[in-house]
Amino acid sequence: MEYYVELKLRGDAHPDGFANGMSLCRSQSSRSLEKVSETDAETVYKNPHNHTVVMNKTRIGDAVALTTTFTNTSDGEAVLEMLSSFAVRGIKADKIHRLQSFWSAEGKLRTETVEELHLEPSWNRCATRIEKFGNIGSMPVRKYFPFIALEDSESGKFVAVQLYIPYSWQIEIFCKEDDSLSIAGGIADRDFGHWFKRLAPGESFTAPKAVIAEGDSLYDVCDKLVKAQSPKIAPVDENMGIAFNEYCTTWGNPSFENMKRISDRLKGKGVQYLVMDSGWYGHGDGWWRSIGDWEVNEEKFPGGLKPTADYIRSCGMIPGIWFEFESVGTGSKYYESEHLLKKDGCFITVGERRFWDMEDPWVIDYLTERVIKLLKDNGFGYVKVDYNDTIGIGCDGAESLGEGLRRRVEATHRFFEKIREEIPGIVIENCSSGGHRSEPSMMELCSQGSFSDAHETAAIPIIAANMHRVMLPSQSQIWAVMRPGDSSDRIHYSICNTFLGRMCLSGDIYGLADWQWALIDEGMEFYRRAADVIKHGRTVRIESSPKSYNSPTGEQVVVREYNGVTLVVAHRFANSKPVDLSFLNGRKLLCEYGELERDFSAKAWLLG
Repeated sequence: MEYYVELKLRGDAHPDGFANGMSLCRSQSSRSLEKVSETDAETVYKNPHNHTVVMNKTRIGDAVALTTTFTNTSDGEAVLEMLSSFAVRGIKADKIHRLQSFWSAEGKLRTETVEELHLEPSWNRCATRIEKFGNIGSMPVRKYFPFIALEDSESGKFVAVQLYIPYSWQIEIFCKEDDSLSIAGGIADRDFGHWFKRLAPGESFTAPKAVIAEGDSLYDVCDKLVKAQSPKIAPVDENMGIAFNEYCTTWGNPSFENMKRISDRLKGKGVQYLVMDSGWYGHGDGWWRSIGDWEVNEEKFPGGLKPTADYIRSCGMIPGIWFEFESVGTGSKYYESEHLLKKDGCFITVGERRFWDMEDPWVIDYLTERVIKLLKDNGFGYVKVDYNDTIGIGCDGAESLGEGLRRRVEATHRFFEKIREEIPGIVIENCSSGGHRSEPSMMELCSQGSFSDAHETAAIPIIAANMHRVMLPSQSQIWAVMRPGDSSDRIHYSICNTFLGRMCLSGDIYGLADWQWALIDEGMEFYRRAADVIKHGRTVRIESSPKSYNSPTGEQVVVREYNGVTLVVAHRFANSKPVDLSFLNGRKLLCEYGELERDFSAKAWLLG
């Protein structure tokens, strides 16, 4: 197995083997690269055009990070049409693992054989076989996560890759001359994502980072990839505190009075964050239409937001607030602003949304005033940043639509960094209609991320377990929505879901009976005892039988271990069978929560 570089330069020959239009790998640009030096940390290439390509390799724990930089060391312009973040050849594998994702159904494991993907070499080895997948737009987790794992059943060895990429991306699996596979990935290229990049003499471009891990199981390589992530966790968020988000309480209609009512009910419960979600702005014409102006609705919040934030703090919690600051709704006075993104000279309109040009200094000044100043002036210590649709293939303002997209999303990242710089210690939650931006470059900017918009569905534990393969559970915020009509089974089921990540309560809490609150309090105490395993542990088992997310059947068991302590979380779905509890044999029971006696029940154990 060998790391190398794939690239395509304008003017060079496209790949043969019937690949043109499907792939830019194996082009003349790649084949003509000459390796001029190599160390453990760096490989340097030159080409006949006198360009320089440097691939840097950095060990991060048990994984390797790759960054690839192209420098135009020639006397003329160079136009990149593709530059890989990673490329690996000579892989022996017979199974391919990918993670599919749609709204409220994130991270479904899809495993296929080489034969099922039609990746056997041709009879005379002249034709390239290719499987190419990826995502186009500013929601990088749509259809697939930027992840792949290859398995060799004979040796039991795995290799897996995760891209750190918040915009259009691609991954390719291909073969030609022999039975071994090659993989390459990075920015979606000229053909796939309408991306190309002009570089004047002396200019450089570095592809987004990729991280690669090898191991003995899918659990092993995923754990290595996830632990290679380095999120900037706010100090106040280091202890796995519990959140309450009122979205499933008011459904986009918060006010001072209902926030006060929620605060009073949560006081003394040990909840760290009380987050006010959408609808605190505008004039009652729908929270989604009013985004962009960020003017407080004084009818709901007389005297502004500070009395609400102050009251939450007086009840012992950190106040949080929701924004979708990259977008502008139809009800905003800026809906026709020239500071919005365009494509082919026309506004990019998606449903009832348009998008700020995050490279525009006017926009940054405006958002600094409306977002950062509002957070500071009102004493909010937590901000939930949502993002509810995608720019699509790209925008005007650069040499290609894909490059326009890349630059605007990178500018968004800089604004996230600006928030942290101007409000040290603030907790930032990454939400994009749930998990549409749950890739590592974005998650490294945030303390937490919404695992999904699955608020009350039966699939919540399935999705939450899926996320262990690509995201730190200590960042994966999971909904537990409480209703007065909930049975004990339903409460146990909902609370046990959160043991797979970060607990986030919501719902009609002021209508709950004392016995219901007793079950919730018991679950919160179990969560606190399990926090170290959730945060630092290693997931060693995810057995999940459901095929359907809308109507799950069967059972699921997730096992996570840390420092001699094991957390087991089990769920039963429709038509389930009793769960095998042999994992309890010979273990010391530290604590347990829930019941596992029937369909749609759940239980968790901490074992010593």
